[in-house]
Amino acid sequence: MELQDVYYNKPEYVETASGNKVSKQTVLCGSQNIVLNGKTIVQSDAIIRGDLANVRIGRYCVISKHVVIRPPFKKFSKGVAFFPLHIGDHVYIGERSVVNAAVLGSYVYIGKNCVIGRRCVLKDCCMIADNTVLPPETVVPSFTVYSDSPGVCTGELPLCTQDLMVDFTKSYYQHFLPHK
Repeated sequence: MELQDVYYNKPEYVETASGNKVSKQTVLCGSQNIVLNGKTIVQSDAIIRGDLANVRIGRYCVISKHVVIRPPFKKFSKGVAFFPLHIGDHVYIGERSVVNAAVLGSYVYIGKNCVIGRRCVLKDCCMIADNTVLPPETVVPSFTVYSDSPGVCTGELPLCTQDLMVDFTKSYYQHFLPHK
């Protein structure tokens, strides 16, 4: 299935030397603590909270419109501590999703309107269906599909998931084009 071209308004995006495309409508809090490793797309009205802790995002990731990415936290008797958030390569995060996970592995697909609870761990090659709410500290194993609220395992993914996600994210990047 060939992806449709997605057109964006070139003046509204900043393109870095490593090929990242970041909307100027994105809110990057603590931008000095946010690392994008290359060819990552951050669409308009996304919020990335680097002011709380470091956020590292791998290559060929797609962060859709209105996504919120917040590092996870833990409450202690003396207050709250935030922990770094690492997102692997070839990750897609759908519109209006909120990610408060500890780790998102590589080759992960998160649908629209999902809530990934604090300190969740999503292993490589997993999928979160649209409108799923994962409770805090959920561990999503490789090659599984989670859906519903609260999120439970509802299916399995093929062993070729890594190749499918590489093809999907690279194709998305190639079809993310400035208006003519």
